Amino acid sequence: MFDVRRVRSGEHSVPNAINGNLDDFEELVHTYRRSIFRYALSSLRDRDLAETVTQDCFLRAFKSRACYRGECSVRTWLFAIAKNLVRDHTRSRRFQFWRGLTESAINLSEIENRVAGHQRSPEASLLMREQIGRVRSGADELSERQRAIFVLRFEDEMDLSEIAMATGVTISTVKSQLYRAVASIRDGMR
Repeated sequence: MFDVRRVRSGEHSVPNAINGNLDDFEELVHTYRRSIFRYALSSLRDRDLAETVTQDCFLRAFKSRACYRGECSVRTWLFAIAKNLVRDHTRSRRFQFWRGLTESAINLSEIENRVAGHQRSPEASLLMREQIGRVRSGADELSERQRAIFVLRFEDEMDLSEIAMATGVTISTVKSQLYRAVASIRDGMR
């Protein structure tokens, strides 16, 4: 069994989880938890719900680790589990209203400070926040599939083949959905 306290404290090494070794589940959680949480958060827009989906994802992975065949990377396998959990949840909430923009789960200051040592003027920071907000609003208008592919590509930086395996569609479908999503967001920003 894995101990969450050890996962949080960082008492483990990373290479085995990346190579597909599921024997050290603590290592697997440490390696992929943040990415799975970010995906769930951007898909659901609810921090508590994203945390629940992340925990459920690793619980399902732990219970079915013996069934992992190695046909795809562990990362892709986990994202497929997370995608199914997000889809199941959104289906059950299909008729509920989206929460207000004030409850947005993304901290914009974290995104704009990714470039180390790069200071922006207050005006440039304001313009960047507005652009990020417009991209986010545009992403909210996408279909569920397009939004999932968009998030996996640009927030989680997955390759097209990984996205195809995680979402269960062909690479050509990923490309066309990604093209349409980007075109739709660009049109919305004009």
